[in-house]
Amino acid sequence: MNESRANPAGETVDTGIPRSVAASMTTAEQYDWHQSNLRKHAVTRRNFLYGSAAVAAAAGMGNLAWSGIAYAADAPIAVGGRHVAFGNDASTQLRFSAQLSRNPGATKVFLDHGPTPALGATTVAEVRNLVSQVPISTGGILGAEQFYVHAAVNGLPPALPHYYRWRVEGGASTDVRSTAPALPRGRTAGFRFTMMGDQGVDETPTQPAGLKAGDYDNLYYKPDNDPTVKHTQNVVNAIAARKPAFHILAGDIAYADPSGGGKPNQFVPSGSAPSGFDKYNPFVWDGYLSAIEKSASVAPWMFATGNHDMEAIYSPNGYGGHAKRLDLPSNGPAGCPSVYSIVYGNVAVLSLDANDVSYEITANTGYSGGKQNSWVQTTLAQYRADPNIDFIVAFFHHCAYSTTDSHASDGGVRAAWTKLFDQYQVDAVFQAHNHIFERTDPIRNNQPRKPAPDGATVSSKTDGTVYYTVGGGGRPRYGFQPGESESYRGNVANDTSVNSYVWTPDGKKQTEAIEWSRVRFRNYSFVSIDVTPGIPGLTQSTMVISAIDEYGKEFDKLTFTRAIPLTGLFNFGSS
Repeated sequence: MNESRANPAGETVDTGIPRSVAASMTTAEQYDWHQSNLRKHAVTRRNFLYGSAAVAAAAGMGNLAWSGIAYAADAPIAVGGRHVAFGNDASTQLRFSAQLSRNPGATKVFLDHGPTPALGATTVAEVRNLVSQVPISTGGILGAEQFYVHAAVNGLPPALPHYYRWRVEGGASTDVRSTAPALPRGRTAGFRFTMMGDQGVDETPTQPAGLKAGDYDNLYYKPDNDPTVKHTQNVVNAIAARKPAFHILAGDIAYADPSGGGKPNQFVPSGSAPSGFDKYNPFVWDGYLSAIEKSASVAPWMFATGNHDMEAIYSPNGYGGHAKRLDLPSNGPAGCPSVYSIVYGNVAVLSLDANDVSYEITANTGYSGGKQNSWVQTTLAQYRADPNIDFIVAFFHHCAYSTTDSHASDGGVRAAWTKLFDQYQVDAVFQAHNHIFERTDPIRNNQPRKPAPDGATVSSKTDGTVYYTVGGGGRPRYGFQPGESESYRGNVANDTSVNSYVWTPDGKKQTEAIEWSRVRFRNYSFVSIDVTPGIPGLTQSTMVISAIDEYGKEFDKLTFTRAIPLTGLFNFGSS
């Protein structure tokens, strides 16, 4: 029997969606179901909506070139939503991406670039066409088509910025922007990078027409939030003000799927998705790329994937849309597009896909067949043996350690990776999923090793790994466990012992008494990481991680150190 719902006219319509569709389907199975459903509900190109990326322009967000542009076959092509990423080699490779206002057809789009504002080199962009066909909860199919341009630039000189602009053949050009200087591997110079997760958008998408505030945006606030404050943009502004060399985002990126249950997708004009389904609107991505452009157009933004990033209408495993919109390094295990690593200066960064190991949301659990876990072990061993690398950090979505009332800790993440983090002395692990800030004491063998209050100094070699939950990128906030207090600079609580829970292999919550939660902050925030290389045999390398609220105020700081033996004396900048 099929699901039936009332359409806006009050008539009952058959959605063609069987009531028997199970929430336990894997993302791959959901995609197959979508394809079967589309064969029964064909959509002609005449009925497609085309991405104009006009969202938020009127509010002064993103690229104002989008403002007022409506789709037409002969309308001028505009370029917006510019974002940059690293290639496999973060010291010499950049990937430039943007969104087009319409199908360019035979019109070419160019990336003009060079080591000075005079530019000098030109690359013809690759155009990636993303077709989305999403069942509508009231019947029918939402057909959408979006166009993205990408250009790879390799062989860049290290330690220099790179200038660029996008140019449409016979048309307009964007302004010239410059990226942050890249560093070669080794102890060449200090640098800063930033991190957060769970971002979403402050503005209601303009397509399809008629959406109201709270539909596919961050505006469905809880009573203690002010809906007039744009928290996502505040966080982006604060990150941009710190001028990071790059930014990492630990999953739940745009929230085009705001339900995030790992279920089949539907477009829902208003309200919640019907039982067994998740909401999905591909045009949320237009506004998202516009919203982050202020920072992402000048500093590489590197993404991991969370539960809201499994978009089941795309193959493989719900990640096909990301392949059209984003460029990520490709040095991870085959079939795991958001699993990769980069080395920047003396820091190795691993992006992991916690959807593959989660016990809580299981639509993609096990999809790598163990390849990701093997890769993590091999990669960590390689980096810890490299005399040029002092610090190792990892970022991913679901939390190994957190105490919120919404998701808390995921036993699948702990089982897969925490022993490896212990073995290879990973310094810091950056998580999201829980919409708060939380920091642990150093942990080893699932136990805290020593207290690390605000201002403390720790070493992964002797103390263990510190786990950060930084899920305050813009979405409405969560709470902590009942009776558990916030605790941060100027508001330190003494309740380091609390009962929380961890997700078990059968998808249930197991209560656990914990003593590792050191800092808890419920407002919107991100972290800023400042790295200073040391001198072998003389000074230690340091990595200072500061927690910053959405207005730029610091509320926690921890210093990580690494001694450099004299054997590293001649390891400056070598590969």
